[in-house]
Amino acid sequence: MAGAKETPRQKLISLMYLVFITMLALNVGKEVLDGFGQMFKKIQSANIRLDQSNDVYYDKISTNAAEKEGKWIGHDRTSKEIKNESDAFYDKIKEIKSRITEKQRIKDPELEKYSEMDKGEALDLIFFDSGGVSEEGEDFIQSMINYKATVIQVFGSQYSEYIGLVEERFYTGDYIKDQENQIVNKDGTTQPWLAANYEGFPLVSSLAKLTMIQGDIKATEHDVLQTLLGKELELESGVTESNYITLLKTEKGAYYQGETFDGSVILGRKGGAQNPNSVNLTIDGVKLKEGDYTLIPGGVKLNIITGKPGDHEILGDLVFLNDGIESNIAVKQSFPVIAKPSSAVISADKMNVVYRGIPNPMTISIAGIANNKITARAPGLRKVKGSKYVMIPQKGFEVSIRASATLPDGQPVSTSTKYRIKDIPAPSAIIRGEVGRISLSKSDVENSNVGASIIDFDFDIKLQVLSFQFQVPGKAPVSVNGNRLNANAKSALKSARKGQVIEIFDIKVRNPQNPKYLFERVAGIRIVIR
Repeated sequence: MAGAKETPRQKLISLMYLVFITMLALNVGKEVLDGFGQMFKKIQSANIRLDQSNDVYYDKISTNAAEKEGKWIGHDRTSKEIKNESDAFYDKIKEIKSRITEKQRIKDPELEKYSEMDKGEALDLIFFDSGGVSEEGEDFIQSMINYKATVIQVFGSQYSEYIGLVEERFYTGDYIKDQENQIVNKDGTTQPWLAANYEGFPLVSSLAKLTMIQGDIKATEHDVLQTLLGKELELESGVTESNYITLLKTEKGAYYQGETFDGSVILGRKGGAQNPNSVNLTIDGVKLKEGDYTLIPGGVKLNIITGKPGDHEILGDLVFLNDGIESNIAVKQSFPVIAKPSSAVISADKMNVVYRGIPNPMTISIAGIANNKITARAPGLRKVKGSKYVMIPQKGFEVSIRASATLPDGQPVSTSTKYRIKDIPAPSAIIRGEVGRISLSKSDVENSNVGASIIDFDFDIKLQVLSFQFQVPGKAPVSVNGNRLNANAKSALKSARKGQVIEIFDIKVRNPQNPKYLFERVAGIRIVIR
């Protein structure tokens, strides 16, 4: 990248980006969420280690400035400017992460219940509003742009070969006329960079991405410090156990079951371009044989068939000879494998049927596929946002929903699921919160509203009573319009005696949200006069 030297941390970050770009579905399976979570923890741990290394470099530059002066005074000034800007941007992201995990930490203080972090509303409320990207979302983008500009001005102006690397790390979309910070999709459409990367994503995915940005900040500091220290670090450039680690580099973040795994185990510093003299590696305890790998500068390239879904561990040593001295570089890496989806995930959020005449919330997604790449079709089905849909069935007694998409490897996946269409359950008359047979005084009856409610129904439908029949024993039924007794009904009520049962029946109701839907019947109510 413009001549810049990649550090061990940069190679790890490259791997992590590949992992998370692959996994874009909102409601993904438990295994994928767990994969996100494991990567989030690994990146977090790597950031801590890199931060500790950076502290050592900062101290070394500061000490050189005090003892040697000369160029080190300028280097110390540059490092402090970078540190101040890095700390400010890092802490801003830390504060956002704290806000979006506040509720999760109540039940999961260590943030380890990854399968429960499948909702992303908390970050959506911060970064987005009804008009698109919110003011706070724009502020986040501007913070990244400002940080990038500061690094390029303070450091890139001296070492231009790093400008391309910094631009790539803190990329916030291309400028398109009248549309700043936009991503151009393959189909030619544009989308705000912030929405393309964070809107509607699971909490654990957003945590990982934000943590990766923090990792890029630490890696940028690392590049600055290593460049400023220059030859002092080159003295440690030999291939030994003390100054080299191994990293796993893959062409993609996760692999489907049965695919060829083409990852490479390489040395963590770019200067280690020496081929290993021998290899002693195992994957899940099985020793690699010739044909399973190829020796390459600084490591080995693997060529194995992936196993069952889950994490697979690579252990062993890469052996290097330097002036007749053998150095065994320990390898301890892992790579995830996820099951190849064969169908879409379609589920009704509240029930296993859909009800006629009302909006039924649906979730339609395919693990590993972006929501905007999924096509879902059915009569009465409408997309709301992301993986959220609404189904309002009208005719018939059954509806089929078909979801389809194309996997990253080009293979199509499609599934069709049937749902029964049921009528909304019959409402019941209700007075003062009671249904069926109740006991009231004549005064209570005269001054009460007659309502209607669907008992034990998952949807909250506010019904409006249009009319009803009111009958006192020995009297003819009285027709009433509205939901309160009229003059004729009140007159009939005066003749009712204690212990008699008054009936309210033939009740007509409607749903204001869907006035065309007709309820066939409404259960009446019987009132014992007390």
